[in-house]
Amino acid sequence: MLTYLIDDDTVSLFVAEQTLRLEGSMAPIISFVGAEEAWAYLQPRLVSEPPEFIFLDLNMPVMDGWAFLDILVPHAAALKDRCQIYLLTSSLALADTEKAQGHALVQGIIHKPLDEDAIRAAVQERNRTVSAAACSVVGAISEGEV
Repeated sequence: MLTYLIDDDTVSLFVAEQTLRLEGSMAPIISFVGAEEAWAYLQPRLVSEPPEFIFLDLNMPVMDGWAFLDILVPHAAALKDRCQIYLLTSSLALADTEKAQGHALVQGIIHKPLDEDAIRAAVQERNRTVSAAACSVVGAISEGEV
């Protein structure tokens, strides 16, 4: 379960990574102090090895979470059913929640700090998504569509 953590706050990154580890994640967790750094790393890996999860802070200098999502939109097909993006925010702004709910690449919004319950919910959602995708492929095969 390759996971990217993107946040300009190193303390938040540390806490999020430790929380993921405590929840049992043994897969690689890559932390980025800013969205520009994350994009530089992700861009050449989008097709070959996208992360299964991205936990993305919304409020960052230079490139915020929304700008990061904007550059991912043209690559939505490469990420579909392979990567789940959760926004991390300390904001309680209704506008952010509504915008997140309407964004095709965003799986959900999590209020900081990232906790065990949020991680469990994200993993369960990922498992449901993977199962649904597998079922649709099996159904297409059995119907001769593939």
